Amino acid sequence: MMGLPLAFAEPLLLLGLVALPALWWLLRVMPPRPRRVSFPPTKLLFEIAPKEETPSRTPWWLTALRLLAAALVIFAAAGPIWNPPGGAAGSNAPLVIVLDDGWSAAASWDTRLKAADELIASAESARRGVALVPLSEPNRDPTLLPAGTARVALRQIAPKPYAVERVDTLPTLERFLKSTGDAEIAWLTDGVDTGRGPDFTAGLAKAIGDRSLTIFEGAAPAHALAAAENAAAKMTVKVLRPGSGGSEAGTVRALDAKGAPIGEARFAFAAQDTETEAAFELPVELRNDIARLEIAGERSAGAVQLLDKRWRRRAIGIVSGASSDTAQPLLASTFYLTRALAPFADVRVGERGAPQLAIAQFLDQKLPMIVLADVGALAPEIRERISAWIEAGGVLVRFAGPHLAQADDDLVPVKLRRGGRSLGGSLTWEKPQHLASFAAGGPFAGLAVPADVTVNRQVLAEPDAVLATKSWASLVDGTPLVTGDHRGKGLVALFHVSADMRWSDLPMSGSFVEMLRRIVDLSGYTATPGAGVAGELNAATVAPLRTLDGFGAFGPPPSTAKPMPADFRDRASLDHPPGFYGPADGPLAVNALAAADRIAALDTAGLRARRAGYATAEPSDLRGILLSTALALFLVDAVIVALLGGSLGALFRRRRAASAAALLLAAALAAVTLSPSPSQAQSNSRPAAQGAKQAPKPADTAPGNDDFAIKAVSQTRLAYVVTGNADVDSIVKAGMSGLSLFLAQRTALEAGEPVGIDPLRDELAFFPLIYWPVIAGAPKPPQDAINRIDAYMKQGGTVLFDTRDALEAPPGPNGESQTPGMLTLRSILSSLDVPELEPVPREHVLTKTFYLLRDFPGRFNSGQTWVETLPRDEDDDAAARPARGGDGVSPIIITSNDLAGAWAMRSDGLPMLPLSPGEPRQREFAFRAGVNIVMYTLTGNYKADQVHAPALIERLGQ
Repeated sequence: MMGLPLAFAEPLLLLGLVALPALWWLLRVMPPRPRRVSFPPTKLLFEIAPKEETPSRTPWWLTALRLLAAALVIFAAAGPIWNPPGGAAGSNAPLVIVLDDGWSAAASWDTRLKAADELIASAESARRGVALVPLSEPNRDPTLLPAGTARVALRQIAPKPYAVERVDTLPTLERFLKSTGDAEIAWLTDGVDTGRGPDFTAGLAKAIGDRSLTIFEGAAPAHALAAAENAAAKMTVKVLRPGSGGSEAGTVRALDAKGAPIGEARFAFAAQDTETEAAFELPVELRNDIARLEIAGERSAGAVQLLDKRWRRRAIGIVSGASSDTAQPLLASTFYLTRALAPFADVRVGERGAPQLAIAQFLDQKLPMIVLADVGALAPEIRERISAWIEAGGVLVRFAGPHLAQADDDLVPVKLRRGGRSLGGSLTWEKPQHLASFAAGGPFAGLAVPADVTVNRQVLAEPDAVLATKSWASLVDGTPLVTGDHRGKGLVALFHVSADMRWSDLPMSGSFVEMLRRIVDLSGYTATPGAGVAGELNAATVAPLRTLDGFGAFGPPPSTAKPMPADFRDRASLDHPPGFYGPADGPLAVNALAAADRIAALDTAGLRARRAGYATAEPSDLRGILLSTALALFLVDAVIVALLGGSLGALFRRRRAASAAALLLAAALAAVTLSPSPSQAQSNSRPAAQGAKQAPKPADTAPGNDDFAIKAVSQTRLAYVVTGNADVDSIVKAGMSGLSLFLAQRTALEAGEPVGIDPLRDELAFFPLIYWPVIAGAPKPPQDAINRIDAYMKQGGTVLFDTRDALEAPPGPNGESQTPGMLTLRSILSSLDVPELEPVPREHVLTKTFYLLRDFPGRFNSGQTWVETLPRDEDDDAAARPARGGDGVSPIIITSNDLAGAWAMRSDGLPMLPLSPGEPRQREFAFRAGVNIVMYTLTGNYKADQVHAPALIERLGQ
């Protein structure tokens, strides 16, 4: 009735409303109100005068009240019903019920069943046949059934957990209508277009022809989830609705694999939005445990998003072996690795310092994958922990570089040759090499081979019988670029080039990202290393494990479910319903909607049909309410007439005084009851005051002892390692003091008194240079001290190791490396990540930092001085340059000439120790060598640029 859900059982009785104008005329008149006159009896005799009495008119509002009561009686007699049961147009032809039963119908399935049941009941009363046509079963031929049988068949239909293709049912429906003849069609639609909606409506109009069609619409709109993404800081999922229906809000819940709640996220639709986003800002460990997202309060498979290992964000640790002064932020290996891994992993970069400390930290965090970029020697304890971690399922990825080229450990998949090969030398290429192929059985199988990737340098693998089986990517000359090996449940992989642009342009290519993604897919996903490598799916197909029904509840797989390909990424279907497939410890998820799917409102405007709405509530008979209201109005009318007639005036006057007294008494009692008690207020305030007095005060914390730090930073100071040998320590202290004095006399540097340090306890970052006298046979320092020295070197400091035993070297080409002091130093360096070393070349900047030197003598002049190997320039005029320097200062200098012994001076200004062989000016050159070393550690690139100035000016043509 006029758009309202209202109907009448006897609509003809509404004609009684025509009589309301006559009632208006009849009710206009009422008897006059009697007048009250106070007079003595005698006055009545004198003032009697005959008067003609005339009635007065009834007030218009009283007449309207009576008319309203009469109208309510008429409406009640007509049998009004609120939310009347819907129905088809009504005829004697068979009834065909077309039913949407995809996932989008599940949210309002009970409403749809109720409408269908009412249609069947109406057909039963008219003794009409009923045919049910669920749109999810295109191969099912509909048949006319008795109403009772159709009602039973209706209860057996359930919503499907996937989107149905309505178009596929049109041929079956058209054949049935042709064989049936005249029929009345009722389409119970869900209002959602999941694809090809216009094609279906056009085909339906053609199949129906001139038959009667009733479309039931208006059910609660369906919502869906799609495109879940586990980003760096949060997990997001898109919430969809079929059309813009005003502002709306809701909640998405996150559950783990056991159904336990993990978190909730709110979403909100603006008035015109058809999609929005819900975000879970949780730690990555919790986000990785999410196995199911669902819209709270909505029961459908489309409102559920299942997540498997492909949505879990791996936590990956990156450790670099580069020192802080050589690792420029935008050129460092950590920059390229972070950019490549960030889209699909939670990247954690180890703090600059000792790589072993960062590795230990990541192992304690139980990360599933660790990347080591040019990390060389590792302590035995760290190697054992890494090996155990790999056996338990961890993935270790290593990148080559100068440090790794000189290392010798078993944490690589293949045996390596010492050093590497590059352009322009023995075992090298004449031109850069290109990437040739990816191994068919490796993780990179199927990737396109990039044509623009070239390699200038690599670490070589020792050829053996199993090298080919461990090669994942190879160069044109057949040498491996990437190798890998399974160990226990884990994996070790090695890129034979660096992770930056020094050795190859692979880090700049898109293939680098995809190669890392493939390796990451082999790792675990949570805090505990998973079965990523050991549980890798080698089968081409995976069987269904448990699936969702149309309402989004888990259950056993239906008989129609079939195994699916292991790389299946499409939306669910009849053969592959949504759910989990594969092994229980690492299943794959299939969802009702694919990531790119969207839903829209179904447009049925092109169909010539009668529209009907779903009953959202039970029918209500309004006769009782209307009659009760009419009776109340009649009572009100009686009271008003009594008031106008004056019969109630006296009663009100007699009781007016009593009512006023009662009101005054009630007000006084209320005031007494509600007023606060002063004694209670005081008693209640005392505990608060006492509690305030008894509140504990925060304790003061005394500041730490900063004397050492203040002394170290107040003036530039040189440092030396205290060995515990009194004689050695006294000579070294005197030598460092003598060098500081010489610096003050010959340079602008006025260094303070040298500081003796303990690497295990003292802060090392305050000192640019640390002199370490090596005592033959001394025990190896604790690993914590080694780690602190390693961190100091990585952060830009320089350690000068002096074995002081050049005279003890046996004859022979390698005699210097066989001295007792050098053997002790080897033991110390075995746990340090030491770069490749070389004797100081003639053109090294160290030879020209302050003085021009050819060698670096001390008490002895027969030993060599070693520094970090610098890359050689390949251009033609490199040899003509007066000096060359790297990106920074060498973190380590090794000598055996006992420099401190030559610098040591007594208090009277005479040398403490003699020189050998005692050449003229040997001590002077020893001091000059010390000055060059100190200036080198303090200035670095600055001095390198100064000695290049003539060549730069010449190139600029000035």
